[in-house]
Amino acid sequence: MRQLSTANIAALKQYRNIGLQTGIENASPHRLIQMLLDGALGKIAQAKGHMKADSTRKGEDISMAISIIGGLRDSLDHKAGGTIASNLDSLYEYMTYRLIGSNIKEDISILDEVYNLLTEIKTAWDGIANHPAASKSQSRVEPAA
Repeated sequence: MRQLSTANIAALKQYRNIGLQTGIENASPHRLIQMLLDGALGKIAQAKGHMKADSTRKGEDISMAISIIGGLRDSLDHKAGGTIASNLDSLYEYMTYRLIGSNIKEDISILDEVYNLLTEIKTAWDGIANHPAASKSQSRVEPAA
């Protein structure tokens, strides 16, 4: 297999960033939430791998997962979402607290717990992808009832 040059690697990274930016710009509010959930799940999985390898990068990954969860919290429309939005807000706050604890205690089981909670939310969110409310163009995303 041929090695990629530094210039080729940089070009591939730039191409990937352009593709990601285009995907974000063209995504529906529903798809943006799916992307955030995917990002948080990916960062938790990376943190788990780094924690096993005793790497300092686990803290960066956990911090990024916390930031993404913060973005999910910010996307909640409490007026339109009512109890569901309130419950998700509380769950996101709990996940943030648990991720901080995982980083301090270096506890992989806490990462697994938060990963599983996010997976349940993502599964439900993916299940409503064809719901008419999911394709509405709104400035804030409403949780489906």
